[in-house]
Amino acid sequence: MTLFVAICDDDKRVSAELEIFLTDIFDKLNIKYEIDVYFTGESLCEKMGNGTHYNLIFLDIEFAKNAINGIQVGRTIREAHRNHMAAIVYISWQMAYSMQLFAIRPFDFLIKPLDYKKIEPVVKAYVNIAGVWSGDFTYKSGHDNYKLQIKDIVYLQSVGRKIVLHLTDGRKEEFYGSLKEVYQDQLQGFDFIFIHSSYVVNYDHIAVVKYDKVILTSDATPLPISQPKRKEVREAYYEITERRRL
Repeated sequence: MTLFVAICDDDKRVSAELEIFLTDIFDKLNIKYEIDVYFTGESLCEKMGNGTHYNLIFLDIEFAKNAINGIQVGRTIREAHRNHMAAIVYISWQMAYSMQLFAIRPFDFLIKPLDYKKIEPVVKAYVNIAGVWSGDFTYKSGHDNYKLQIKDIVYLQSVGRKIVLHLTDGRKEEFYGSLKEVYQDQLQGFDFIFIHSSYVVNYDHIAVVKYDKVILTSDATPLPISQPKRKEVREAYYEITERRRL
């Protein structure tokens, strides 16, 4: 799935910087995307009125005099275009618009100046809620190359020199490799937690984190948390949980 994103801000410096941030974040998450940049609300409204679709819109509120502002653009998207699916992230220099934005139902609100640490959790929250994970996990077994969706991995297990993939449909796939290298090369940036030298678990399939074990949503057999990783696992779990509440 390709994620279609719009940036609408009359400050070209802000738009360019935001586009750079988003490009890096999407590349890191291995998500296919297309980004269009608009410098007026009128141009965005015209494009969407002619049928252009966006999943995620970063929309400034304050535009130049005699131009429609971001609140009017949001109303046009919701009411005139009857588009209630696009996630609108408002960006502004001030916080004084909360009540005016209520009916538009924005996905989030960011205060300028923008920085990477503000943008990344918003993008990840949208990706998780919208189920956009399109990251591919690739591996080789024998002479054959395989590909599957990262979201379909419940956990990875290292057994000797092999890695066992435990998948959502109950299947198990095996291939030779290093768990640490696989995590660093393909899973970093996704919400997987290294709970043990032999186990990496997908946060989405964790039901409970106990002191020394993790209980999965789909399997009654708990997975052990190694003693050196207990604090790290708890911190990683809480960090992901809080970030997804944004």
